[in-house]
Amino acid sequence: MTWNLNTLSDLKHKVRKLKKAEATIRFSGRQSIKPLVWHRFFDLNDNPRDGSRYCMKKLAAMNREEYKAIVDEYFSHVYYEFYMENGIIFAGVYDPAVLARLDLPPHADEAGVKARFRELAKKYHPDSGGCAAQFVELMKTYKELTGR
Repeated sequence: MTWNLNTLSDLKHKVRKLKKAEATIRFSGRQSIKPLVWHRFFDLNDNPRDGSRYCMKKLAAMNREEYKAIVDEYFSHVYYEFYMENGIIFAGVYDPAVLARLDLPPHADEAGVKARFRELAKKYHPDSGGCAAQFVELMKTYKELTGR
């Protein structure tokens, strides 16, 4: 999709609104020293700085569905941070960053986590010709997710 200058300006405005929305959700409009998830996701420049995943150039090249998926993932991270900061623990809510290491969506449930773990365990298990280091990393990731 080609963006004209007006659309690119609109896109920057939308991305800035995401930052304001996060501040409102997490800090109720008050100042905080905690870093925003927004900085890990977005950069308003054409080339991303260290630590941000999407610059304007990347966002402008996306179609509407791809952009929506990024925003959905972003808000999964925002709400996860909000829950953790406020001591709100829900069964079956997992850290979206850890889920991403297993190639799972931010909204994955317990059954999805177990199924993906079993699939990767078969693939990486040394007795099946897999890599022992990857298997150990998988076990650490699963333990981090489930606390087991």
